[in-house]
Amino acid sequence: METQNFKIANAQSSVNWTGRKVTGAHNGTIDIEEGNFTFTNGDLTGGKVVIDTTSIKILDVTDAPTNQQFAGHLASDDFFSTEKFQTAFLDITSATKQADSIYYVEGKLTIKAITHPIGFTLSVNTTEDTLKASGKIIIDRTKYEMKFRSGNFFVNLGDTLIYNEFELDVDLTARLS
Repeated sequence: METQNFKIANAQSSVNWTGRKVTGAHNGTIDIEEGNFTFTNGDLTGGKVVIDTTSIKILDVTDAPTNQQFAGHLASDDFFSTEKFQTAFLDITSATKQADSIYYVEGKLTIKAITHPIGFTLSVNTTEDTLKASGKIIIDRTKYEMKFRSGNFFVNLGDTLIYNEFELDVDLTARLS
């Protein structure tokens, strides 16, 4: 049985987020602290990705004071509590090959020390020493105590409602280690 480990190259990888509300959406980036993918006999079998929650950036708000206020709110206890929880992580527990380079990945996502199962489709292509992976992960923020302006917990929000799900678009590069 051959096992290979690919270490994520942070500088060549990106995670873009999108959060939606009744009146539109916001988007930005968040950095990967570290991570890896494990392959056994040529197939994805595991891995871990650690996200630096203190690195959240908002790209669509160009007014500096408004951007700073919004970033502070995302860092607050209403959302990511970055002072207490500076990382979030995904542990890949299984990967099922669906097509040539497409896997259905299952894992445990931990945000704010709260862990829930998650599943998503990931496109994975490998060469001799490089891995490229991309996919979209949909996360229900309310499972991680992010209830601010959620219709599940508050009534009469009108056009201030923020949808429960946010998206992470991942585009990762990793190198054989």
